[in-house]
Amino acid sequence: MSLSTEPTFSLLKDNFICGFKDISGKGYAGASGKHEPDQNAVDTTNGAGPHNIQMFVMTPDGTVLHCLPGYWHSQDLASELKFAQKLNAVWNDPFMTAEEKNARFKELNLRQISLEPPGMSKRSHMQGFDLQYEAKNRPHSDFFKDPSKVHAKMAKGDDNVNTVDIVMHERMAARPFVAYKKFDTANYCCYGKDEYDKHEQYRNPDGSITPGTNLSKEPMIGNDPRAHPIQTQIKRQGINALRMGLQSALH
Repeated sequence: MSLSTEPTFSLLKDNFICGFKDISGKGYAGASGKHEPDQNAVDTTNGAGPHNIQMFVMTPDGTVLHCLPGYWHSQDLASELKFAQKLNAVWNDPFMTAEEKNARFKELNLRQISLEPPGMSKRSHMQGFDLQYEAKNRPHSDFFKDPSKVHAKMAKGDDNVNTVDIVMHERMAARPFVAYKKFDTANYCCYGKDEYDKHEQYRNPDGSITPGTNLSKEPMIGNDPRAHPIQTQIKRQGINALRMGLQSALH
């Protein structure tokens, strides 16, 4: 929805070449409900579902200018795309050295945090279930200003929590002009739960889900936590190795 909504749609159409890559087989990829284009959709927060989608902005030679993890509101996405264009100007500046370009990249990312559109910070709070998962599993995460104050019931608006927009730019600041092939996507998008699904296609106009709907049996895409295709492959390899070991011992 963000990509097809103004102002992002026109910005992408006029200034970018768009493409996509299936990451469902990658170890860092998460899982979500199977969602057809003509089904219901609901709004969510910036950065939600970072394991499901990462939106890269790159130069023609594959240098990463920006990466937005998860979903982003169209207005905020447009702002970040324009920001990436500024970084592209730095990358193409013939009078700057590589060291100067990297320093400028870091400076602009950290400055961008204070130049965001009105309301972007409010739209960038990590969702409750993701925040509590982060507190339980990664209490020393850069989402928390003071690890000693992290607790199991961390909630939106907690003074000890950084919003996703801040963490995104801080993480990007540490990755100046990295080639896409060398970009550590797994670490960059590592926050929150691996599974993200609001079951929007099953919701009524008031937000409720029709009684009797068995969500546990609905189809999933990506690295389905109920099937674990990657883990299943690893287990099969282990079983085959064990069988070979047993056969060698028997012979």
